[in-house]
Amino acid sequence: MEEKLRTAIIEELQRQSEEDGGPEVRVEEDRLVVNGSVDLDSLVMAVVGSVAGGP
Repeated sequence: MEEKLRTAIIEELQRQSEEDGGPEVRVEEDRLVVNGSVDLDSLVMAVVGSVAGGP
């Protein structure tokens, strides 16, 4: 389950980073570096969806 959550978080933040004004995101080994604003509602929905088995 941890890997599913980790993947959901990283994928959502990377998706947000592609939007205009999105955060800069990079993964460094076991660290996630985020510089900028994050849409918390979208991040929560992505995490909930991964736990519930959604897309």
